[in-house]
Amino acid sequence: MSLLVKSNARGRTMVELGQGELEYVGFAAYRLSLGETLPVSAGDKELCLVLLSGRVSIKGEAPGQGAFDWDNIGDRQSVFEDKSPFAAYLPPGSQAQVVALSDVQIAVCSAPGSTTEAKSEKIAAFGSSYSPRLIKPDSMKRSVRGKGANTRYVCDILPDTEPAHSLLVVEVRTPSGHSSSYPPHKHDTDDLPHQSFLEETYYHQINPPQGFVFQRVYTDDRSIDQAMAVENSDLVVVPKGYHPVSVPYGYESYYLNVMAGPKRVWQFHNDPQHSWLLDL
Repeated sequence: MSLLVKSNARGRTMVELGQGELEYVGFAAYRLSLGETLPVSAGDKELCLVLLSGRVSIKGEAPGQGAFDWDNIGDRQSVFEDKSPFAAYLPPGSQAQVVALSDVQIAVCSAPGSTTEAKSEKIAAFGSSYSPRLIKPDSMKRSVRGKGANTRYVCDILPDTEPAHSLLVVEVRTPSGHSSSYPPHKHDTDDLPHQSFLEETYYHQINPPQGFVFQRVYTDDRSIDQAMAVENSDLVVVPKGYHPVSVPYGYESYYLNVMAGPKRVWQFHNDPQHSWLLDL
């Protein structure tokens, strides 16, 4: 199975993860024109809507929690602006309408609405109620990871310090000529506190958009080993294994990561063949 999902040049759906390709993570990215409406139904999933660019209104209802109405939200025209996005968390059973107030790009991230193994821990940490909420840019932690040509800029949209059943969502900007998700790391073994099992997707954008980045997904035994040239709005699927990214000179990289698994903990393991890089 190819781990690269190519984007669509036309139409509302820019890229979408196929049904059943991953057990925990779901993903789709959409483009909307001014005045268009995108209906969203959570079903038994929880959703995180990430406004990549443009302005929208989001209206809807969550079972037993009433209506929500977030009007005229959005503050960036490109994912490459030095700004955090607006996002919205919708619990299972939610129904919503996203109305475009400009040209819009929006991502719909999904994961199971509950996982039995983590249920008691989640209730202890956050209570039993997961209400719909607008996640504002000023509430998101921003940080710099790495150094030298491994520097990249991170924005935690839905981290494990904030309430959700399964979803973890983060975006990363990587400068021209830099590496990212590097040294190579993985999170494919349920062995806490040493490592957690989390599936992951990478939704990529490139600036300028005719560019590409390289991403490799591989396991220790090489049962998976795919190296991909990833173009604008493509999606890379990481069911397991290491997954570094390299950005050619002259182009900037953006990616939106969605992670989910049986426990909502991000604990990764570096490839021991390359861990010496941490000492540079």
